[in-house]
Order: sequence, then structure tokens, then C-alpha cells
Amino acid sequence: MQLWVGLGNPGAKYAANRHNIGFMALDRIAADHGFGPWRKAFQGVVSEGRFGSARVILLKPETFMNLSGQSVRATADFYKIPPEAITVFHDELDLAPGKIRLKSGGGHAGHNGLRSIHQHLGEAYARVRLGIGHPGHKDRVAPYVLSDFAKADQDWLDDLLRGISDGAPALAAGDGPRFLNAVSLRTAPPRASTGTKPPEPKPAATQTAPEDTRTPLQKLADRFKR
Repeated sequence: MQLWVGLGNPGAKYAANRHNIGFMALDRIAADHGFGPWRKAFQGVVSEGRFGSARVILLKPETFMNLSGQSVRATADFYKIPPEAITVFHDELDLAPGKIRLKSGGGHAGHNGLRSIHQHLGEAYARVRLGIGHPGHKDRVAPYVLSDFAKADQDWLDDLLRGISDGAPALAAGDGPRFLNAVSLRTAPPRASTGTKPPEPKPAATQTAPEDTRTPLQKLADRFKR
């Protein structure tokens, strides 16, 4: 059994915020893969489903970002899921918009949701880092992450979420490279070759004898003139 956690803040006010991209990722996975309805539990909402033999619990904590660890710990304790079987989907300021990285263990890099999970579970869980870009100065970070994605972001955001959903079975199977490749096929699909095929060589011109229009009698006469 695995626990996948999307980080965000509850309520319509925050639904389209950059900080809520973790919620968005889980919503897309649940909808595309026929997971069960969301239900309130463990200070959040959960949905259950399978990828083959892998049972996956999706969790969106409703404790607000800074207390996410409370909900994650309660869910993990109930299902007896160790940190190594937990994957957290979260926004990442240090990645360009639309970029994605996988990471296992390590620090929280100042992310308040990860900081809270660290406090309750340690650092051994995996993370799916979803790039939202950086506003340019640390004083602008809070209003930036708590503002909605711009209209100009919608195309790459949709491609990213579709790719995450496409790759979810691979992630459940522990195949990180295949998961990332599925995302890449959505966010950076291979381009058709722009090279031009060299022209086929033209066949060498062949000379043909001009048509002989002489009558048989003229042909016979010409033979005797030689």
C-alpha cells in the first residue's frame, strides 16, 4: 500500500493558487483513473484506488499548509504505511514552471508543508517536485504562491497534470524514469524532423535516334549511294 499526498490549502479561495498544484495533481489522478469518491478523514480528504496490484491512498490535508504533517501522520498511522511508501506532490519555487523532478529524502528547503511532514515523519518520504517558478525576490514569495496561476500558465499546467496522470501507474510501480518520461511526452513532445530529404538524382539523359521517315524504296536507294 502507498500513500500519495498532495499539498495545498483547503477552500475555494485557494483552489487555483500556485501553492495548490499538489491538490491539482491528485485531483487529476483520481478523476482519470477511476478512484473512489473523496471522503473526509484524518484531518483531510482521501480517495482510494489501484494501479494493477498496487493499492494507493490519495490524501489532501485540510489542516492548511503549515500543519500538513498532522494529517499525513494520522493517515500513515491508520494504514500502517512507512515513510518510504509515502510520496508527496508539492509546488517547487526553484524549478521553472512546468518542470518536474523526483526526489527521495533530503531537506525541506523552507517549504512549510514539507517542514511539517518532516516534524511528524522524518525525511525518508519521496517527493514529486512541481515547478512553479520564482517571483525573483524572497519578499514576494508569499503573495506569489498564494495567487492564482495566470491565464498564460494554463497550457503548460494542463500538460503537466495530464502527464502526471499518464505516468501515475509507472510511479506506483516504482519506475521513476518511466513516470518522468510520460510527463515529458506531454510537456515536451518529440518534434517532427525538420531536415529535408535530399532530392532523388535525376536519371542520366539518354539520346534516342530520330525517327526514320523514309519509305522502303528510299531506304533501298540510299544503301546503293554509299
